[in-house]
Amino acid sequence: MSTSLAGTAAGKFKLGIEGMTCASCVGRVEKALLKVPGVSTASVNLATEKATVTALSGVSFATLAAAVDKAGYVAMPIEAASAAPAAMASPQWWPVLAGTLLTLPLLLPMLLELFGIEWALGGWAQLALATPVQFWLGARFYRAGWKAVKARSGNMDLLVALGTTAAYGLSVVLLWKHTGGDTPDL
Repeated sequence: MSTSLAGTAAGKFKLGIEGMTCASCVGRVEKALLKVPGVSTASVNLATEKATVTALSGVSFATLAAAVDKAGYVAMPIEAASAAPAAMASPQWWPVLAGTLLTLPLLLPMLLELFGIEWALGGWAQLALATPVQFWLGARFYRAGWKAVKARSGNMDLLVALGTTAAYGLSVVLLWKHTGGDTPDL
């Protein structure tokens, strides 16, 4: 698409923006759009993942999308974003449920301790439960953090990825260094 989107006023674009997770992301996308020659206003909404851009008639969707891509995000026409069939999409709550089920056995010993019950999973079992949470459910933080690094910026996802990787890595090192007896808590 190299012309303005159908259904919008001349010089006004509505874009869907994928990959934003924090206010810093919003600022980065707005700044990237405002740097495009001919763009007079750009407003990005994190909650709706949409951007509204007012520009001169010579500005194309492709130019705006390239600017958003360079900032580390994905822009698409609103019509394409809403055309995806909702029935084909996974429910939004499944990662929360999966994360809860995998971490509940890790939290249970802390809850039982409130009642004077001392019990804990072995270290290898804790590692087996924590690994999918870190790398499968947490993969979105790594992807978004990597995009921020490629765009030569930082964001909350990068901080989450660095912090959780450091904690996970230390736990794994302690588990491997432990010799004899029960394995340490992760």
